[in-house]
Amino acid sequence: MDTTTLDPTKMKDWEIAEAAEATLRPAADLVAELGLRDDEWSPYGRVLAKVDATKVLKRLGGKKRAKYIDVTAITPTALGEGKTTTTLGLVQGLGRLGKKVIGCVRQPSGGPTFNIKGSAAGGGLAQVVPLTSLSLGLTGDIDAITNANNLAMVALNSRMQHERNHDDAWLAERGLKRLDVDPDRVQMRWAMDFCAQGLRNIEIGRGGRLDGFNMPSGFYITVASEVMAILAMAADLADLRARLGRIIVAYSKSGAPVTTRDLEVDGAMCALLVNAVQPTLMQSLEGQPMFVHAGPFANIAIGQNSVIADRLACALGDYVVTESGFASDMGFEKFWNIKCRCSGLKPDAVVLVATVRALKAHGGAPAVKAGLPLDPVYTHENLDLLRKGCDNLLAHIDIIRRSGVQPVVCLNAFYTDTPAERALVREIAEGAGARFAVSDHWLKGGAGALELAEAVVAACDQPNAFAFLSSDDEPLADRTEKLVKEVYGGDGVDWSDEAAAKLAALQADPETARLPICMAKTQYSLSHDPKLLGRPRGWRLPVRDVLIYKGAGLVVPVAGEIKLMPGTSASPAYRRIDVDVETGHVHGLF
Repeated sequence: MDTTTLDPTKMKDWEIAEAAEATLRPAADLVAELGLRDDEWSPYGRVLAKVDATKVLKRLGGKKRAKYIDVTAITPTALGEGKTTTTLGLVQGLGRLGKKVIGCVRQPSGGPTFNIKGSAAGGGLAQVVPLTSLSLGLTGDIDAITNANNLAMVALNSRMQHERNHDDAWLAERGLKRLDVDPDRVQMRWAMDFCAQGLRNIEIGRGGRLDGFNMPSGFYITVASEVMAILAMAADLADLRARLGRIIVAYSKSGAPVTTRDLEVDGAMCALLVNAVQPTLMQSLEGQPMFVHAGPFANIAIGQNSVIADRLACALGDYVVTESGFASDMGFEKFWNIKCRCSGLKPDAVVLVATVRALKAHGGAPAVKAGLPLDPVYTHENLDLLRKGCDNLLAHIDIIRRSGVQPVVCLNAFYTDTPAERALVREIAEGAGARFAVSDHWLKGGAGALELAEAVVAACDQPNAFAFLSSDDEPLADRTEKLVKEVYGGDGVDWSDEAAAKLAALQADPETARLPICMAKTQYSLSHDPKLLGRPRGWRLPVRDVLIYKGAGLVVPVAGEIKLMPGTSASPAYRRIDVDVETGHVHGLF
């Protein structure tokens, strides 16, 4: 589609997306281009579709043919690094080079969309469209995950109420066996896809004996739930069904796990997810196909779009660009050691996104405060701050190199960057063994990303030595220690008594001792402390709890003060979102 009439310097992202809607390619054209058969996809209106990946992969044999590229970033700052925008720019740039390229991104969570961050659609002339559909529910996947999670909680609380109110004979008449759930050891929580800090800790079942079981409870944001992790990691519907039955909802008073299968709710949960297991087909502003599937938050979840979407794209395209949440210590590390282990795919290239402004923040520039003008150091040349901030860039280059892949550093261009600043970042990146490219995709779309696209093609043509950080046979504690020392750059791990006891129990169980580590920690620092910018040294990671996601197949250490339910800011995005009642068009999304 023609984007030459769209000027991101004079238009907001939602205005660009709205202006492009009339020229979006019909979904039928996209699926024909991908070579899908009529029974392998279902239209959702004119420009959206669901794709039955299981059918497609069965027909094609599920073999990887595409060059597989992951996009990650330096440690995020309040200024943003434009990782999704770069992902879209690279997709569009590869399209300009004549490559059959498919992009794979995560579905935005309602929490960030209505809060500070906004939607995760990219920006400028590098976006996933239509923006409104993407941002406001899309084809219902996150709603289905919310409902499946909450159905398990309904089943648990109902069972606890009936076991309290009735004897074993009454239960046996209804085909039930007493589970004897310990109300102090309920592992699961309710889900909501908003940043609702007031629901982190609640009390349920107040009232009489027919009003549920009275106990403490709480909410996490839907995209941090185990059900979302299962969707991201499942190979197909059958694998999804099996994983759902392994979710540990609680423990009995004797210490035995109580699963969704024990509650006989796993089948109904899967019924809610039959459509959600199919990736949604969208498109870039320049008409390349994009698969949108699974959710964000690599700080408190796996933070990857789905294994299903990536395997589907790799079977259909020649180049596949996928995105990992947050920085390389969070999103890429989980892509590297969890997702690739699960999918069997290995990256041909990894793109590391940085901006001059964000690097200056890591170099000690004044903190950015919402609603206030940027300090002049961000918009004027300052090589000293930039050089100091490149310590963070070097840390992330080292993380990616630790995986056996030499990264392509992408400097996401801003008009305030000076030639000397760009040259300095290039010098430092190339001095560390990385490829380097400047990309101006926000302003120019795919035409501005040609240097990046060419660098990525060249990187894909070079063999790499990709290998996992640890073996499954290594003890959980040792693998966590290695993660902290060799990826985050810390000196070691300090386990709380509770966390140490839980870890020991997981290590003693052969089924859980080999599961991957999925760290929950702040995204704003390589450490656990969001105030430690740059490349902090001389610190240890405090782990206060350990969660077990047996359905997803993850052991989740929780570091520092990380919350599984984010909070809403004092100046959230929902204050600026509204509807034109004459046309029904939504405006104010970003």
